[in-house]
Amino acid sequence: MTDAAWLAERIGDRTARGIAAAMTGLIRGGEIPAGTRLPTVRGLAAELGVSPGTVADAWATLRRHRVVSAQRRRGTVVIGPPNVPHPARYERIGEFGTRLAIDLAVAAPDPALLPPLEAALAAGARTPRLNDYTRETITPALRAAVEPGWPFPAAAMLTAGGGYEGVQLVCQTVAVPGDRIAVEDPTGARLLDILEAQGAEIVPVACDAEGPEPDSLAEALAAGPAAFVYQPRAHTPRGHALTPARAAALAALLAPVSTLVIEDDGTGEASASPAVSVGAHLPDRTVLVRSYSKSHGPDLRIAVIGGAAEPVERVRVLRSFGTGWTSRVLQDALAHLLTDPAAGEIVARARLAYAERRDGLAAALAERGVPTGNRDGLMLWVPVADESGALVTLAAHGVAAAPGSRYQIVPSGPHLRIATSRLHDAPFPLPELADLIALAARPR
Repeated sequence: MTDAAWLAERIGDRTARGIAAAMTGLIRGGEIPAGTRLPTVRGLAAELGVSPGTVADAWATLRRHRVVSAQRRRGTVVIGPPNVPHPARYERIGEFGTRLAIDLAVAAPDPALLPPLEAALAAGARTPRLNDYTRETITPALRAAVEPGWPFPAAAMLTAGGGYEGVQLVCQTVAVPGDRIAVEDPTGARLLDILEAQGAEIVPVACDAEGPEPDSLAEALAAGPAAFVYQPRAHTPRGHALTPARAAALAALLAPVSTLVIEDDGTGEASASPAVSVGAHLPDRTVLVRSYSKSHGPDLRIAVIGGAAEPVERVRVLRSFGTGWTSRVLQDALAHLLTDPAAGEIVARARLAYAERRDGLAAALAERGVPTGNRDGLMLWVPVADESGALVTLAAHGVAAAPGSRYQIVPSGPHLRIATSRLHDAPFPLPELADLIALAARPR
């Protein structure tokens, strides 16, 4: 443990910011190594001649930057110099080398099912005000293209660099570190990484085949979350979709509170389900983030954020610190695809192909005693007896899958997430793949 008097001698500026800066310098310089236990807030405050609140604020700053960690029995412990938090759930685990036959861990779109971009990019290059430095958060052409399919009247709209960036920006503007955010359980691994990196306290909401369960949401709302984030369709990883009746029930629970509703429509127009939204009942309290990566192309890097005016405006302000706006070329390229009949037919065929691949593997697994409940999306949520054992079995045959624990807030039964969007790339027939997955799912 670092001596409070020794530490106080090395802190000149005794404001909260000064204490945090001095501590960072000492840790970065190696004078206080990782694993060191720091003095109590009151002990250091007494040595510095400041209030305990000043030291507590400094410690909070260091925690936000992952320099120290609050551990119940040991107190505040040094982690190390400031660092960028890693998205541990999202980053790939394991190295398959040349033995990888098929990657079923990543639910990426099939490039063969995406509309070609040549004509769209040419149309985008003809966008009005090309190379104008005026920030245009959404072009008129793109807004006109997306509004007819928006499930509720959006007072404001803008674009972001993909669905997860859109969700990250909305969450960042609505909650400060320590705020509670209610989230479906299970949910997208990247969403959990984002919320943990932002210092949010995650409140789980159970879900079933119709979406978030009302009783569970009511319990979560009692904790006063700043936001409720859920997926209205093609849920990752369970593949359910919100029904109109469930949307109305959720809206009735949300109406009396101030919690912002954030809808993450990550599969977008590649989804087999219609767009149902709580925003149809609470348009002034809902923001929908719709990605077009899986339906129209990940290299367009576009999601549209639309809904209540105030939260969308906050995102615009936050984005002005960085890129400010998405390329008009890419925005109007997407607008071209959304209004082009030929591109629309390609997306419709892709929607059917994804459903056939998912349902085909689900039926084969059901015949082998492995039930799955996904009815939408690009994956299956496969129950297994032992997660690690199942992953090892698949890896031994050159098949990569995603561990279900990455997607769970509260640990429940062991699962694997099996991507189905590119099953046609498998080097062996579907029955053989189903045999292998069923083998991996069985108890040892």
